[in-house]
Amino acid sequence: MKKLEVSFTNSESKELKGVLELPSNATPENFVLFAHCFTCNKNFHAPTNISKSLASKGYGVLRFDFTGLGDSEGEFEDTNFSSNVEDLIAAANFLKEEYTPPTLMIGHSLGGAATLFASKEIESVKAMVTINSPSNLSHLEKHFESSLEQIEEDGQARVNIGGRSFNIKKQFLDNLRDNQDGAAFEEIRKALLILHSPQDEIVSINHAEELYKSAWHPKSFISLDGADHMLSNKVDSEYAGTVIAAWASRYISRPEVPELETDHEVMANLGADGYTTQITAGKHHLVADEPEKAGGSDLGPTPYQLLSSGLAACTSMTIHMYARRKEWPLDNVETHVNYSKKHAEDCENCEDEKAKIDTFERQISIQGDLDEKQIERLMQIADKCPVHKTLSTKGQIKTRLKDS
Repeated sequence: MKKLEVSFTNSESKELKGVLELPSNATPENFVLFAHCFTCNKNFHAPTNISKSLASKGYGVLRFDFTGLGDSEGEFEDTNFSSNVEDLIAAANFLKEEYTPPTLMIGHSLGGAATLFASKEIESVKAMVTINSPSNLSHLEKHFESSLEQIEEDGQARVNIGGRSFNIKKQFLDNLRDNQDGAAFEEIRKALLILHSPQDEIVSINHAEELYKSAWHPKSFISLDGADHMLSNKVDSEYAGTVIAAWASRYISRPEVPELETDHEVMANLGADGYTTQITAGKHHLVADEPEKAGGSDLGPTPYQLLSSGLAACTSMTIHMYARRKEWPLDNVETHVNYSKKHAEDCENCEDEKAKIDTFERQISIQGDLDEKQIERLMQIADKCPVHKTLSTKGQIKTRLKDS
C-alpha cells in the first residue's frame, strides 16, 4: 500500500496535516474520510489499522489531525465541536479538489458525532459509520465534572483527559450544549453502520441503541464484543475495517475493475510500509502478507500459502472437470495442501540441510456415490493437474528490469 503525507487548510486558514492511505497498484474505487476520537490524532491505533485494512480492500482513506491536535496547526483550547465539523468539511473539499469526493465517512467516538453533522454538508457521502460513538454530547461533560464550576466562573480550566492535560474554555461547553443532539437524523437520509462494544466503559452501549432507534433505514448494527473504547487491540480495529469494507459495498457503487494494463497476467505491488502486497490478477484484486511474527501485518496469505492454494484449487478443478466429462456422480472435492522443505526419500546427503527439497503434502477428500475404481481413477487424475505438473518439473524463471 502507498501512504502519502498530505496537508490542506480549514476555514480558519489553519494547516491541517493528514495521511492518505492508498492501494499500491490501483486507482481507489472510493475515498473514505476518517474522523478520529476526542483528543486523539491520526496516528492512533484505530484510525491507522482501519485505514490500512480498507486500503487493502481497494479504498483510498484520508485520516487527519483536527485543529490543535497532532501535527495540525492551531490551539486545541480554541476549538469546539463545530470546528471539528468544519475541519471534516475542509477535508472533504480537499479530496474533491485533489482526488475524488468521499463516498464514505467513518467517525470514532466524538468523531462519529462530528461525522453525522458534517455528512449533511457533504453531498458525495452515501454511507456513514460510527464506532463507539455517543448519541448525544452531554456525556462529554463528565470529563470536566470536577472543573465545571471553574470553567463557568473563570471561562476556562485545565482538565486531564486520557492522561493528558488540556485547557478547556467555556465556549467549548457552550458549543456542545448548542449541538446537543449528536445524531441530528431529521436531515440525514444516508446508510448508517453502527459499530459499538458492549464493554465500552467510556461511551456505553446505550448510546448505540439510541443512535439506531433515531436513524432512518437503511441502518445496521454490529457488536464489537470484547473491544475497549479505543480499539487498542489490533485484532478489533482490523476486524472493524474488514466489516466496514464489506458493508459499504452494498451502498457505494463499485465501478468495474479495468483489465490489468501489462503484458503479464499478474502484478504484485509492495509499498514502503511493511510486507502487505497488493496483487492484481486480471480483473481480480487480492492481498499477500507475512505473519506478525515475521514482521508483517497478517492481512493476507503468505506467498507460499498462495502457491499451495494454486495447487489445491487446480487439483479440485481438474478432478471435477474429469468427473463431469465422465458424468460420474461427484458431489464435492476438497483438497488440503501443506508446504515444507524435507529430505527426499532417496536422499544420499540427508545429513546436509541444503539437500532438502520443496515438498507439498496433499490430501484429497472425494464425496459422491462413486465406486472404488472411480475414486482410484480420480486420484490418478489429480496428478494430471497442470499446476501439479509445473511444480513437479524443473522450470525456468526469466527476469528482466521493467522500464518505469
